[in-house]
Amino acid sequence: MIHIDWIMLCAAAWLALGVSALFTLHNTRFVARVLFPIGAVIGLAMAGVALDAVFSTPEIAQLVIGLPGLPFHLRLDPLAAFFLVVIGAGAFGVSMFSAGYFRSGEGTAPGLLCLEYHVFLAAMSLVVLADDAYCFMVMWETMALSSFFLVTANDRVASVRQAAHLYLLVAHVGAIALLLCFGVLQAGTGDGGIGSYTFANLRAQHLSPFWATTAFALAVFGFGAKAGLVPVHVWLPEAHPAAPSPVSALMSAVMLKTAVYGLLRVVFDLLHGGLWWWGVVLLALGLASALLGVVFSAVQTEMKRLLAYSSIENIGIILTGMGLSLVFRAYGMDLLSALALGAALFHVLAHSFFKNLLFLGTGAVLHATGERNLGKLGGLIHAMPWVAWLVLIGVMAGSGLPPLAGFVSEWLLLQGFLVTTNLPSSFLGMMIPLIAAAIALVGALAGYVMVKFFGVIFLGQPREEKLRHAHDATTFERIGLGWFAAGSVLLGLFPVPAIDVLDRVTRRLVGGDLAENVHANGWFLLAPLGTARASYGPLAFLVGIATGVFLGLLIARHLMRGGLRRAEPWACGYAGVTARMQDTAEGFGQPIRQIFDPFFRTTRELPSSFDTRPRYFVSIEDPLWHRLYVPIGHAIERMARFVGQLQQGRISIYLMYSFLTLMLLLFVIRL
Repeated sequence: MIHIDWIMLCAAAWLALGVSALFTLHNTRFVARVLFPIGAVIGLAMAGVALDAVFSTPEIAQLVIGLPGLPFHLRLDPLAAFFLVVIGAGAFGVSMFSAGYFRSGEGTAPGLLCLEYHVFLAAMSLVVLADDAYCFMVMWETMALSSFFLVTANDRVASVRQAAHLYLLVAHVGAIALLLCFGVLQAGTGDGGIGSYTFANLRAQHLSPFWATTAFALAVFGFGAKAGLVPVHVWLPEAHPAAPSPVSALMSAVMLKTAVYGLLRVVFDLLHGGLWWWGVVLLALGLASALLGVVFSAVQTEMKRLLAYSSIENIGIILTGMGLSLVFRAYGMDLLSALALGAALFHVLAHSFFKNLLFLGTGAVLHATGERNLGKLGGLIHAMPWVAWLVLIGVMAGSGLPPLAGFVSEWLLLQGFLVTTNLPSSFLGMMIPLIAAAIALVGALAGYVMVKFFGVIFLGQPREEKLRHAHDATTFERIGLGWFAAGSVLLGLFPVPAIDVLDRVTRRLVGGDLAENVHANGWFLLAPLGTARASYGPLAFLVGIATGVFLGLLIARHLMRGGLRRAEPWACGYAGVTARMQDTAEGFGQPIRQIFDPFFRTTRELPSSFDTRPRYFVSIEDPLWHRLYVPIGHAIERMARFVGQLQQGRISIYLMYSFLTLMLLLFVIRL
């Protein structure tokens, strides 16, 4: 069997696993302890097969399902194989965690949840494999519907239903844009059958700049709606907190990447790169998303909402790398284009590991404490050491600290920005360094957010008594968390082998050979453009950190010859230190809230000096929701009321409508 057959077999196994769960609909223990681990093994197998397929020639297949005469065309090339690695690796860790996470009495019946979950995984896999617009859209909608039902797992809560409906609405608006995009790409060629909408036929078209730009704009809107790109991001901070934590992890760390895949497929493959200013558009949208995401993340007081905005930030970083790659490619700078695109793809991989780790860590905290509000957490490193230390790895990776995965991708991206002085356009030479400075600011704020996230939840003293009795992660949960922590570490310590995989993708999309430069300096030193410009040795960095820590301990031991002495921390002369003296989530985010106040829609409730029980309350909302979406909603309501007035219930009125419509059509035909 060839690689694509094994991938389809894995997807079919996921579907079969989901269907089998219906026969044990309410048997939580069997579904969690047996079916989810089997699904994890299937995901690991898919990741292994896809990784080998990255280095193989493209493979094609057909599935004779669906409508008569409309088979599904499938294709496995390095781009699809890379994203299948992301899906398979994410499925393994999340499924293992889910085996210890899901319990009885929590919303949807476990068997039905298992079906929805594995249909979701299979649909994402087939989205990546699709080689025609028909198959792509069917699998895209299957992915959207299955994830919608997963978000509504706890549908008894009104806010959960509202968040899920918002997600479904934005997903379908984006799907309409994708349908129009494929229609433009088809350009009226072929016989009108399914063969006209195969990616091979779309790839063969040479559109005029106007229609190519139209297809590009539709693709950015359609895939941006799924990825959480500003300004179509409003569903993401609502749906992710509403979903169960494993589902939130899959949606943020894996599903968003299918939208990145779709944009790469359309822009770099089907449209062959396009115009230089397309890259500027992606740079602007990516930067706006990164800034908005990290600023709003810094002021959140709810764990999963904080991580949801952080996902918007990371998607913005990925889009920035893609935009820079388009700019370089338009000017024939293939190596630099490969560098920028490789940085974006590396961040796809790094984000899939550390964001899965962070979302699953919040799930473990939520189960152990019943709290998701940061203001009621604290000191959990003592009760949940496994979760705390593993989540710390994800926090460091998300902060972009060496020698972990998040640092490598951001370092590569900044290397791409630093060579933009070679661009022939003076406008770009002036603008792109400013974007690079803004990306550096985003990286610094991301570290601020991660310090807040970890410090408020795990450090200090418990803010409530029940936190002292919180339980640590179960064995299955530790396996899932450990998988993603290990991936974040290994990708950071050994980036050169990972870039060798990415080079197979970038070489087909932009033509640059990044691996040749990387391999010239060995596997231990990362120098994408040569050692004369910049290099990074992750293992040397790790040895330096370990040596510094070891020497610090030796010096401390030498200075404390009288033995270790423990004492209460000094608190400005006050000995009775309590949890109320710790920095809260609101207090931690206050400097960012003041600096970036114009970004927010802030509502404050201030106490008066005569209140016997003073209360201070602040609410921060996204201004785009009120300035863009609320007016659209009001306009649709007015239109609906107008249309409702046309329905008088009288047959004479309806006959008049038909007569006027007929006269209008005859007049148009006459013209």
